Amino acid sequence: MIRIAVLGAGRIGRIHGRNAANHPDARLVAVADPHAPSAQELAAATGADVASLDDIVERSDVDAILICTPTTTHADLIERGARAGKAVFCEKPVDLSSARIEACLGMVEKAGTPLMIGFNRRFDPNFANLRRRLADGEVGEVELVTILSRDPGPPPVSYIATSGGLFRDMMIHDLDMARFLLLGDEPVEVHAVGSSLVDPEIGKAGDVDTAAVLLKTAKGRIVQISNSRRATYGYDQRVEVHGSKGMIRAGNIHRTTVEVANAAGVTADPVQDFFLERYADAYRAELGAFLAAVKAGKACEPTGRDGLMAQRLADAATESAQSGKPVRL
Repeated sequence: MIRIAVLGAGRIGRIHGRNAANHPDARLVAVADPHAPSAQELAAATGADVASLDDIVERSDVDAILICTPTTTHADLIERGARAGKAVFCEKPVDLSSARIEACLGMVEKAGTPLMIGFNRRFDPNFANLRRRLADGEVGEVELVTILSRDPGPPPVSYIATSGGLFRDMMIHDLDMARFLLLGDEPVEVHAVGSSLVDPEIGKAGDVDTAAVLLKTAKGRIVQISNSRRATYGYDQRVEVHGSKGMIRAGNIHRTTVEVANAAGVTADPVQDFFLERYADAYRAELGAFLAAVKAGKACEPTGRDGLMAQRLADAATESAQSGKPVRL
């Protein structure tokens, strides 16, 4: 049994904490959060102890930590966990600064401890299946990747102010997915555009809520990514890959599979409307992959370098959108 502590008992911390408590290879032993009621609620629901962050890092009965705290704390906590010899899982991103990420990864490498970054969409059963079939050559050589990611509604403007911007906060998942689907052919050029069309207050805060990115790889493959903070029909998550032998795609997941056909046409239930519901299976599989790697003494994936590469792409997209010019990597 891998003994786990969760740092942060907010929305994401509750997901990972409950998944850890329910996993046959793990035992959730401790929860830390400066907001005592949140820590106490998660601890009571899972049978874990409430502990301070300092206590958790030093405890000998903690093998691994799950970092689910605000972004500004991630790099420091990764380093503390690595120094203490803990396996570390950290929600994306490692930091909003690529230079800080590089420094953090250097320290982790010296410590020799496992580190996994939480790009959960890699573990979505549909996207993972699509990627396996790409790797098996089912549609030949990848030529064109299309990724659509649209939220049902924007977050509060107070969140926007500290998020790092749409490209670093929201699209970073899609940028990682692009790398995942390109099978090692890295993007070398980024061209981004963005607008504030959903909420004028987001524009006033210096961010965009509607954006598109084109990536071009070293081999000339092209990726199209579309993001919006508004989708009136639910949580829109689709991937399509066009290859030399055909096309493969993964569509949205609907609330039910029920369809009605009549003289007015064919209708279906709406798509799922929140990421916690849409990616519930992915979060469980993600934690399972982390535990399996730690148990087997193997490297965790996505790696710290995957986190760094996605951040660099997000930085380049931000720069391109602001300058109106493509950015070479």
